[in-house]
Amino acid sequence: MSNAELNELKQKYVAAGAASPATAFADRAENAEIWDADGNRFIDFAGGIGVLNVGHRHPKVVAAVKAQLDKVMHTCQTVMPYEGYVKVAEKLSHLVPVRGHAKVMLANSGAEALENAVKIARAATGRSNVICFDGGYHGRTFYTMAMNGKVAPYQSDFGPMPGTVFRAPYPVPYHGVSEDEAIRGLKMTLKTDANPKDTAAIVLEPVLGEGGFYPASKSFLEKIREICDEHGMLMIIDEVQSGFGRTGKMFAIEHSGVEPDIMTMAKSMADGMPISAVVGTDKVMDASGPNSLGGTYTGSPTACAAALAVMEVFEEENILEKSRALGEKLAARFGEWQTKFNCIDNVRNMGAMAAFELVSNKTDRTPNPELAAALCKKAREEGLILLSCGMYGNTIRFLMPVTIEDSVLNEGLDIIESCLESLI
Repeated sequence: MSNAELNELKQKYVAAGAASPATAFADRAENAEIWDADGNRFIDFAGGIGVLNVGHRHPKVVAAVKAQLDKVMHTCQTVMPYEGYVKVAEKLSHLVPVRGHAKVMLANSGAEALENAVKIARAATGRSNVICFDGGYHGRTFYTMAMNGKVAPYQSDFGPMPGTVFRAPYPVPYHGVSEDEAIRGLKMTLKTDANPKDTAAIVLEPVLGEGGFYPASKSFLEKIREICDEHGMLMIIDEVQSGFGRTGKMFAIEHSGVEPDIMTMAKSMADGMPISAVVGTDKVMDASGPNSLGGTYTGSPTACAAALAVMEVFEEENILEKSRALGEKLAARFGEWQTKFNCIDNVRNMGAMAAFELVSNKTDRTPNPELAAALCKKAREEGLILLSCGMYGNTIRFLMPVTIEDSVLNEGLDIIESCLESLI
């Protein structure tokens, strides 16, 4: 079917809140390129929102899924377990830098992982409260919506959010929130809203995702760890977007050396297959009772096969080094743009988790979300899929596959430069 025909079906049958505003429908994809239903080619700088770090349809992942389809597609692992689930758990236990010996539960999505992380933290501590941060994003289920540090569009239409979620400032010096101010705000939250004796966990992203790609400093993460230890609270690190090689290490928290109690992950874990994980210290993970965690499809055989293949790809193709190299290439180009364009400021990257701000005034750092929206729209018209994000909607973020070819990368960056020249 053509794009036009598919758009007619979308308008008639897909709920408005779930319908994509895009009018081109993906038909096939390979590494960092997508072709739509009309045969038009797009360069993919979004990666399915950070899901495709090893590229669309990596051959090893595709082969692993096909092989699994010839064996078992579903049993529900709580009814009859299978090798893939325990092998993924074994691999993650060795990879994830939580305190002590790690145990694992698998789920389907990042939001499910966060929901279960909170359940586990409550069971382990006997406490209810959770503290999250301004700008954080954790999902679209009710509790994770309450945890999100941004109202629109995630909470706007859905009535009251669940209670026992409290907020603290996230350090973004560029926007006037220093590390000291963030710590002061967190300590005030513990005094005014979330009594430590009633607080199960502090949950944060080591690099804000939806909130603008701002990394937390090593010292800030160390202070969070100290505060958690002081009050017997658990430290939960959300690596759903920053994990699996995006920052040049397998997990962003590794840049700090801090060991959390629980970590959540999803997105690039299985190169597009739906799977997520909660990984934590064994005593913490074993705190809840039998059959208290799980779900019908959690850790499905095909998704586990994909995840195991992805972890092999990381080892065989030196993906972490490729992420660091990609980050250096992006940083170099961003630096040129910051000099060339008055609208570009605060260029930054941690590995290939890279972004810049679009502003109308560099002196007072006035966000320009209108230009960000126009750039993404213009880029799409020119065959480049590009995403904005951030509390002010003015951050351009880069989530292309780490495996992108240099020629395709440079072609996409040239499109951005050309679009900026035509828009300003």
